Amino acid sequence: MTTGDAPREGLRGGPRELLRLVASGAAASRADLARLSGLSPSTVSLRVEALISEGLLQETGDGKSRGGRRPRQLAVPTGGALVGAVDLGAHHARFGTLDLSGRVVEVRSRPVRIEDGPEAVLGDLLDEVAALAPGGSGPVPGQRGGPGVGGGLRGIGIGIPGPVHFETGRIVSPSRMPGWNGFDVRAFCAERTDIPVVVDNDANLMALGEHVTTHPELDHAVYVKAGTGIGAGVISGGRLHRGAQGSAGDISHCRVVADPGALCSCGNSGCLEAVASGAALVAALREQGLPVEDLTGVMRLIDDGDRHATALARRAGRSIGEILAVVVNFFNPQVVAIGGRLAECEPLLASMRATLYERCLPLATQALLIERVVAGLDVGIVGAAQLVIDRIVDRD
Repeated sequence: MTTGDAPREGLRGGPRELLRLVASGAAASRADLARLSGLSPSTVSLRVEALISEGLLQETGDGKSRGGRRPRQLAVPTGGALVGAVDLGAHHARFGTLDLSGRVVEVRSRPVRIEDGPEAVLGDLLDEVAALAPGGSGPVPGQRGGPGVGGGLRGIGIGIPGPVHFETGRIVSPSRMPGWNGFDVRAFCAERTDIPVVVDNDANLMALGEHVTTHPELDHAVYVKAGTGIGAGVISGGRLHRGAQGSAGDISHCRVVADPGALCSCGNSGCLEAVASGAALVAALREQGLPVEDLTGVMRLIDDGDRHATALARRAGRSIGEILAVVVNFFNPQVVAIGGRLAECEPLLASMRATLYERCLPLATQALLIERVVAGLDVGIVGAAQLVIDRIVDRD
């Protein structure tokens, strides 16, 4: 057995992995969990009992006998216990509640003005999430004990469209988020609720949501979020990889050698975000005299076959492909998937795919999947909820 084929015993046998096996339908009994995880029946039984005592698993009756005593069936509770999730974007937010299996119970969207600042934006969204929980009426500003008190929420996950120091929940030098730099999201939320609040970069949450939904069997993956900005989330060894400070996967400020002229919001020139993001496409088309207001206008022009917009999209795809080629050669993932608004742009996607095949080693691409994120609009809140579920299991 090669190193790459070694079993992930610590991952597949931990409480969170046992929970996921039941939630996905792969396992329905302790015997199933022992067979799939490789753990001894006694170890599985101890971990299952701990999950049951915390309300994360429940017994639902007897299964079919295979010659001995009928096994007790296991399931993730679908009623009562919920987690809240917020996927904050530059102009819109998607938020909702999910059960402990990661199934969406209720979801809503609303426009946001990121320039209104973190207190106003996050305060309103916490109120909205709390109101979705049964019996929830929202937190009281300045007081502890808000969403989830009597409302069934076990925690809230929040995705931020900028760099986040995961261990502290603090935002670090975000682009196009005036007034957010250094803001401690976790401390702010702690003043409004007693339940756990987990904060991460939105690209990481998209990666986690897509991975658990679409490719849970894969160990190594890169998921790119391309919209107004550009970011990526990395799955390594089946787990979200953040690196030492939480910045792993942030490709937005990697320099595109072929196009060094554009000035980036970070102060450097030629960054990927400055030449290939949705904001960059809007700015470039405006310079050409085309009256586009936002990324929706760009996409409309591309769909209508506008040659200027299509050429810019293809160039953006090449730029993204050049940076991802370095990532693929270095990291050797099994899948590269692109999500966000720009994933809907076929000229960009085709150009990115062609550049990857051109620039990457044949060994790195011979079995590589290059595709769109398919989990849909809820991928971010699914990832946020999974982050909360993982934290609950780790804590318990």
